[in-house]
Amino acid sequence: MAAASGDGTSDLLVIGAGPGGYVAAIRASQLGMRVTLVEKRDAPGGTCLNIGCIPSKTLLHASEQYAALASGELSDFGIGAKGVSLDVAKLMAEKNKIIKGLTDGINYLLKKNRINYIRGQARLISANEVAVAGGSGSAKSADQRIKTKRILIASGSQSQPLTGVAVDEKNIVTSTGALSLSKVPKSMAVIGGGYIGLEMACVWQRLGARVEVVEFQPRILPGMDSEIASKFQKILEAQGIKFRLSTSVSQARLDKKSGVVLNVTAAGKSADKPSQIKADVALLAIGRRPYTENLGLDAVGVACDEGGRIKVNAKFETSVAGIYAIGDVIAGPMLAHKAEEDGVAAVECMAGKAGHVDYGLVAGIVYTNPEVAVIGKSEDDLKAEGVAYNKGAFPFTANSRARAIAHSEGFVKILAHAKTDRVLGVHIIGADAGGLIHECATAMAFAASAEDIARICHAHPTLNEAVKEAALAVDKRAIHI
Repeated sequence: MAAASGDGTSDLLVIGAGPGGYVAAIRASQLGMRVTLVEKRDAPGGTCLNIGCIPSKTLLHASEQYAALASGELSDFGIGAKGVSLDVAKLMAEKNKIIKGLTDGINYLLKKNRINYIRGQARLISANEVAVAGGSGSAKSADQRIKTKRILIASGSQSQPLTGVAVDEKNIVTSTGALSLSKVPKSMAVIGGGYIGLEMACVWQRLGARVEVVEFQPRILPGMDSEIASKFQKILEAQGIKFRLSTSVSQARLDKKSGVVLNVTAAGKSADKPSQIKADVALLAIGRRPYTENLGLDAVGVACDEGGRIKVNAKFETSVAGIYAIGDVIAGPMLAHKAEEDGVAAVECMAGKAGHVDYGLVAGIVYTNPEVAVIGKSEDDLKAEGVAYNKGAFPFTANSRARAIAHSEGFVKILAHAKTDRVLGVHIIGADAGGLIHECATAMAFAASAEDIARICHAHPTLNEAVKEAALAVDKRAIHI
């Protein structure tokens, strides 16, 4: 355990108070380190809490409730409503209230754990010194230099730009602008068919917008199991979202009469004859890139890869001894929960403990309705790697709880090694898929077989029974299909 120094020098200075940074700071304090945490935003929580995970889930939940009432989805249960209204301003105010409550909670945790929290832009001077340009407003602090024994970079990521698409966060927006629209657009074009694009597409489609998703790849959710992606696209199409795949966007411009005009070109067609998509709002959601600007990485010699990600070793240490990095700025999935695990593992390594993250067990979740959740290998992965496997699938239409709550779309798919039966991957489309996947994550962490899952008593009636049945189906002995 590292002892807190008494000479005014921090044991650890963390750059970035997002999920990775603030969790790392708290764990470091628990391990006896004196910690300084520097954040350039007005509030802690990073992209996830302020302009990402939390506001998007708030809008996803609210839009789902609105759509259920407005569309008469509950009429079969004898529940009807007349004159269903939507107050976007009030919705956004509630979203902001939730964010404020959670950022206040993080501030409390930082104080509780005696963390020196500074608002400002950090820049590396050396492996033992950081310059901080003061913040503004109520969080104003003087420009200063801070001595530290170690530095942890947890600066997160930012929206990936696209040539020809000039974002103004009003008509041509990233997820930041899409989470704060003042009214429901009549139409929205979404550039990118990944997690963020699809979640925002669902929010505004439910609230009344006509939504079309434009994806450069021939499928949505690139990198996810192709069977899952194909099924999910059909479900979203049935909900009213249109898709234009294998299509590139060369330009997005604002027209006073037509709104936003996208020039798009389908694969295989002449690039000099693009077609156009017109929409009130265009959302750019083609991915994210590491946020490493103005950190002074070059000045101190911190090496990055071709994608701009900071290179680290197994202990999260960079090419410069004493400087570490975690989360979105290093290799691996750009997910809040991955960053949290990175942060804990990194500071435990600093303290001489065995910190480790198994990136094969980081679940990916799309929080739509139904949800999509995946962990481990996809069928595409196993085929490409030449791994022999058995597959078990079970539809939610045969699950009594799913039928009882009228959420029977989707299925559970389990992939197990053909010889050992060890679970290699699990893929779920369905209600609460993001919750269900963690039963499988725990099982996989302990190298469970499909039979292990199948032999565990699952309470009835629950959605989890579909996981058990999919595990039984691996051995072709599912009961309820």
